[in-house]
Formats: sequence, C-alpha cells, structure tokens
Amino acid sequence: VSTQSTGCIVACRGKSEWLQCPVCQATYGIRTGSMPNGTMNVSRSSGSLPGQKGGTITIQYKFPGGVQDSRHPNPGVPYSGTSRTAYLPDNEEGREVLKLFQLAWTRKLLFTVGRSVTNNTDNTTVWAIHHKTTTGGGAYGWPDPTYLFRVKEELAAVGVENK
Repeated sequence: VSTQSTGCIVACRGKSEWLQCPVCQATYGIRTGSMPNGTMNVSRSSGSLPGQKGGTITIQYKFPGGVQDSRHPNPGVPYSGTSRTAYLPDNEEGREVLKLFQLAWTRKLLFTVGRSVTNNTDNTTVWAIHHKTTTGGGAYGWPDPTYLFRVKEELAAVGVENK
C-alpha cells in the first residue's frame, strides 16, 4: 500500500465504523448493517435434519413493517415486515453457526430492506445472509452437505467470524 493510499484509508476510517479492503475483502472495524428491528427466537428439538447428526435448532425471526430510514434504499417509504423460520443441525458446527448468526443479529447484518426476488416486491424485509428454511430438500432446505461451510464464508465476508 502506498503512502498516499494509506492516507486515504486513514481519512476514510474516520468517517465510518468499518472499512472493507477492495483487494482482499478483509473487514476492519466492526461492520454494522441496516436490518430493521425485530425478534430472533431459538428453540431446539430432538429430531435430526436430513443428512445431519444431532437434533434440530429452529430459529424464528419476526419483523414488523415500518418506514425506511437513511440506511435503506428509499428513506421515508414504508416497508413490509416478515416472519421467517430457519433450521440448523444441533451439532458442534450448527451451534457454531448459530453463535455467528446471533453476532450478525446484534450487528444488524442478517436482514435488510430491499427487493424480494422470491416475491418480486420492493420495500420489504429480505435476507442478507442465506438461511435454510425447509427441512425437506430443495434449494432452501436440508440436506445440503456444504451449507454450513458456505454460510460461514458468507458471514466472514461481512466481518462475522470466530477469532
């Protein structure tokens, strides 16, 4: 990094709580997002997810609608809320991802307000980090032998990782 670039980085750092390197994608500082207020509730059951050992962790998210603020694409415009349910295996790796989800939740990185590709609607609460939302297969369900690895990479890309 050149001296001139270092000066730019230092100047930018004072204007934000976090920066992401455009070359290596490393995050410096604590990245926060634009997730609207809502609730995250976790429960456990003994039944296993397809292709996984251990029980099941169920995460229920609820977001009321509201009005977008300066962090969102259309400030002053109402957005619709949503309820979502996600599933993780209740094993060592699943519990690790749950802790990362909880950290991402406190940093407001799991959801955002934007366009729902699934419902083809704007100004709605949408996923910012992929979750598994069914227990019976398909693109959004289990089994998926590489999901836990991929979601940890996705979380690390926004600065949420075990250190």
